[in-house]
Amino acid sequence: MIIFRTRVTIGSAAPYYHCKLYRNTDKDNARMLKHLLPASFAVAAVMAISTPAAAKAPIEGRWVTEDKDAIIEIKPCGSTICGRIIRFLVAPPTPNPKDTENPNPKLRKRPIMGLAVLSGFKAEKAGKYRGKIYDPKVGKTYKSFLSVRKNGTLKVQGCIGPFCQSQTWRRAR
Repeated sequence: MIIFRTRVTIGSAAPYYHCKLYRNTDKDNARMLKHLLPASFAVAAVMAISTPAAAKAPIEGRWVTEDKDAIIEIKPCGSTICGRIIRFLVAPPTPNPKDTENPNPKLRKRPIMGLAVLSGFKAEKAGKYRGKIYDPKVGKTYKSFLSVRKNGTLKVQGCIGPFCQSQTWRRAR
């Protein structure tokens, strides 16, 4: 490592500046490390203490679907974000409805209440999330995008290839 060192000599007239390039020796490097390591640990400790907990994603919370038939709670699920049906706003035709339209016969007996309809969402860019959405009415899963609009509503898109359909969900009170 090369260091630019300046030495000032003050004489009777004006200061005299000596500027030279020096090549550090192993002794110089050891001396620098001796002082830099404790300082870097102190800075890291202060940053760790002052850093707030992971910020809540803007899509997190409880949302009323566009049809106003259910409330979906969006929250972290491991390293991704998912959304589950937590409440029916319109009484289903049968008590405790099951996922009967699921293409997998083993999953057709699981209840709709608590079902993850949004899964695997990760932030793609500022305020935009990408994952999958499951429609239990037809038993299909689609590529999906979520984003919070300026008016506070949630834009929910389900896509097949380049073609997408959008819904607007509102925050539940």
